[in-house]
Amino acid sequence: MSATTSAYLARPGRPAVVARTLDELAGPTTGIVELPVRLMWSSERAFDLGDPDELLWMYENVLRETTRVADLRELIHAGTLRRVWPLLNLPRGVRLAWEGRHGSLRAA
Repeated sequence: MSATTSAYLARPGRPAVVARTLDELAGPTTGIVELPVRLMWSSERAFDLGDPDELLWMYENVLRETTRVADLRELIHAGTLRRVWPLLNLPRGVRLAWEGRHGSLRAA
């Protein structure tokens, strides 16, 4: 497995899931992405990655709700994550878990 769960919580009872390396994050950078129900319970689960607000909302949901490294690999793009990291509204546990493993995000 190439991700870790951490002592930090994404929300009560759910450890944050963090990729071991940012390089494995090969998600899309353009187009429309529809999240699976397990990550977004709303009927409006499609996000236009060309819309900066929708991109942030999608990344926040994936990083907060995922329990599987496959979601991170398929939906998050390393370069995009680095670029938008300071703008993401994340639970403290998610932010600490990711920055603890990937110091370059903290520096952003």
